[in-house]
Amino acid sequence: MAPAAARDNRARPSSHSLLPVLSLLCFVSIFLVLSLFRRASPFPPQPPKTLQLGRSPESRSGVPCDYSVGSWIYDPSYGSGRYDGSCKEIFKGWNCIAGNKSNARDVTNWRWKPQSCDLSPFNPITFMESHRDTNIGFVGDSLNRNMFVSLFCTLKRVPGEVKKWRPAGADRGFTFLKYNLTIAYHRTNLLARYGRWSANANGGELESLGYKEGFRVDVDVPEGTWAEALHFHSILIFNTGHWWWAPSKFDPVKSPMLFFEKGRPVIPPIPPHAGLDLVLKHMILYVEKEAKPGTIKFFRTQSPRHFEGGDWDQGGSCPRSNPLSSEEVEKLFAIENNGTNVETRLVNQHLHKALKGSHFHILDVTQLSEFRADAHPAAAGGKKHDDCMHWCLPGVTDTWNDILVALLNGIETSRSRF
Repeated sequence: MAPAAARDNRARPSSHSLLPVLSLLCFVSIFLVLSLFRRASPFPPQPPKTLQLGRSPESRSGVPCDYSVGSWIYDPSYGSGRYDGSCKEIFKGWNCIAGNKSNARDVTNWRWKPQSCDLSPFNPITFMESHRDTNIGFVGDSLNRNMFVSLFCTLKRVPGEVKKWRPAGADRGFTFLKYNLTIAYHRTNLLARYGRWSANANGGELESLGYKEGFRVDVDVPEGTWAEALHFHSILIFNTGHWWWAPSKFDPVKSPMLFFEKGRPVIPPIPPHAGLDLVLKHMILYVEKEAKPGTIKFFRTQSPRHFEGGDWDQGGSCPRSNPLSSEEVEKLFAIENNGTNVETRLVNQHLHKALKGSHFHILDVTQLSEFRADAHPAAAGGKKHDDCMHWCLPGVTDTWNDILVALLNGIETSRSRF
């Protein structure tokens, strides 16, 4: 019996010898099932998204999203729920609802749709949760205040105590105590320090050229309202532009801009556009040197005015009740037309040149805003003339902040991966 038993054992394969075969068959079966599922699935697998440092989130085509190119879509459901004219921080002249502007409530019914990606209103709770212990500073003229107020009114809708104060020389400032999030506005028209200048009785370089009075602009000295802000804020949004093309303020004959560098007048005297280049060069260098490590720095492009029929002091107005067409935009803003609002694109040429090679991120709001001739306070601003420069609130600057938050999210997500 023993030999027979031995033969039986040799003819019957052991369970250990079958294990590799069974494993292979199992793997092949799973692979075939998954392959069939992938063919049948209505949702094709998506490649992992990548974010480049300082770039916006990717569009559907896989390239960084350009939020500045797109179109305005009329969407009555869009304008509700962000905030309304009851926000007390809204400057009276910008509160188009309280000012009874005829299309005030329609202004917010237009939604900006970027050409290659989506842009949704940012969620204020999510924003404050992700920016705890953060200080955000807006540095610039009244158009940056317009944007600052828009952000404040959106965040104020979130329940919680708010402390009002003026950090680091700010004109306005608020801290949302639950999140220890501070936002502030630092007013500066030229970024550089400036003030009245009068001829010295003992003479001087400018006096010898016949200058008797004007405005002294120190191109390499930041205005005191924001010079210390760099040591406080971790996110900064700068702008300048409107005051550089303001003959009613800086009359080229009666009260010209006189530029000084290292405490001495620039000789021969230079025109405002050349002075702007000098100021931008020095202020960008100052910010890059003095800002806290890791500070996220934005420079916002020029906000367009929409005066038609003359400038603000020449009877100009902005009576439109709907956004402009592309053809109307070009007619109003093309540099070659040299129209009333030509400074919009001229300023941007100087900004892009100065910012090239810097660590600033450009917040481009010009093109999308050029369409919105309908969104200024106009006669409802309470002035003797139409206000076709500032924006109704709520209004277009809400979209600026949506883009700002989208860019911030992209930058911060990218940084977290390094």
